[in-house]
Amino acid sequence: MKKYLLTFFTLLLALPAFNQVAENTELYKTIMSRDSLLFNIGLNTCDIRQFENLLSDSLKFYHDKDGISDKVKFLSDLKNGLCKDPVKRQVKRTLVKEDTKIYPLYKNEVLYGAIQEGTHMFYERDGHQPGIAKFTHVWQLEKGAWKLFTSLSFDHKPYEQTDVKPIFDSDTGIWQWLQRNKIPVLGLGIIKGGQLQQVKMYGELRKGFAAPYNTIFNVASLTKPVTALVALKLISQGKWDLDEPLYKYWTDPDLLQDPRHKKLTTRFVLSHQTGFPNWRWMNKDGKLNLQFEPGTQYQYSGEGMEYLRKALEKKFKKSLQQLADELIFRPLQMTDTRYVWDAKVDTARLAPGYDEQGNTYETLKNKAPNAADDLLTTIEDYSKFLVSVMQGEGLSPEMNEAMKTAQVASIKGKHFGLGFEIYDLGKGQYALSHGGSDKGVQTIVFILPQTGEGLLIFTNSDKGTAVYEPLIRHYLGDNGEKIIETEMRQ
Repeated sequence: MKKYLLTFFTLLLALPAFNQVAENTELYKTIMSRDSLLFNIGLNTCDIRQFENLLSDSLKFYHDKDGISDKVKFLSDLKNGLCKDPVKRQVKRTLVKEDTKIYPLYKNEVLYGAIQEGTHMFYERDGHQPGIAKFTHVWQLEKGAWKLFTSLSFDHKPYEQTDVKPIFDSDTGIWQWLQRNKIPVLGLGIIKGGQLQQVKMYGELRKGFAAPYNTIFNVASLTKPVTALVALKLISQGKWDLDEPLYKYWTDPDLLQDPRHKKLTTRFVLSHQTGFPNWRWMNKDGKLNLQFEPGTQYQYSGEGMEYLRKALEKKFKKSLQQLADELIFRPLQMTDTRYVWDAKVDTARLAPGYDEQGNTYETLKNKAPNAADDLLTTIEDYSKFLVSVMQGEGLSPEMNEAMKTAQVASIKGKHFGLGFEIYDLGKGQYALSHGGSDKGVQTIVFILPQTGEGLLIFTNSDKGTAVYEPLIRHYLGDNGEKIIETEMRQ
């Protein structure tokens, strides 16, 4: 018996292994071209001739909703159903190419067919919820021509955002998803192992012009962490003090009669404890005021960052742009990042902002730095900045620790450190985060210094937040779930 088993396994080991073929192989290209002829031309344009030519006379089609068909029934159903009126036809089939696998079929080491398996999506022109299904196709060589011999289409269901794999592993799926959410451009930066692993860019800057990987975005309040790091690096160099009163360098004229302004410090600015409103124009009189004693509670404020800017510029006799150039932008080679609009801005790569109706906002062109808002940057540049933050580059150990230490409770159980909001992920784990929101801008970033993970999401639409949740869940996994749970707290 042992002798027979040994002979059997020896024969198995001697057989050639025919695994999934790579995309650059002739077989893969051939099957994908047949798929395109059958669906992109045959089904999507109702060119019945393509089906007649590509379907085997012995076709068996198995559908989990409509039963079994042969070639005659399949063509009859197509002609009298989806393609009864080709001009008004509603359904378009899209292959999730990244989900497609192709395996060769051999007999006596001679190729006779191939198995194609994957996922496809179906879109309706009238805006109904798209559908998604799995499929398996058996292609067979018949007299030298490739024919669809067997087709199985199953697991049909409405497409949901929770079907993350077909979306986020598929350019086609994510483009369709963005169109449904009215988001013209989405930029993603994926950081792993403390390094930028991938930049993904989807959508069009304008009709017919795809957004390049180095698209320039206005990132709104993602400006604030950069300004924070300018201050923290100056403190680390012994040129600035975290707790020195700012009035020694700058006092806003609106506050001259309020003695509490002497308590304002860089620590209170970076942790949003100044007592300022977000912006002075929100007050009825349009003037800056202190709404509580500095350092006693949290209140998010862009005015605080601007107050710090003016103090820094008075002290160092340099603009914030110059300070950031020296401390951050040039050392990190962030060549597409700036506070101010100048001749170096490549307008051909700039993502304009859109409202919910798809109308563009006028492009803001700051001539002076705003420490809290309107930074221009790219996914790659800002990723370099976040990686440097994770690694504590240019920071003393004391400032690196203070940056990620809770200074004040913010909202929903979170805390603000110095420049970043802190998510408690449990078991000693945490994430640093900041978002940006303006007209035509919705952006957010996360970094997890302990694991070296990070995620950047840049959009140029008022509706950009609609895509945050599934992206965070997909790219940050269990930690993403904890972040979402935190945001869902009342």
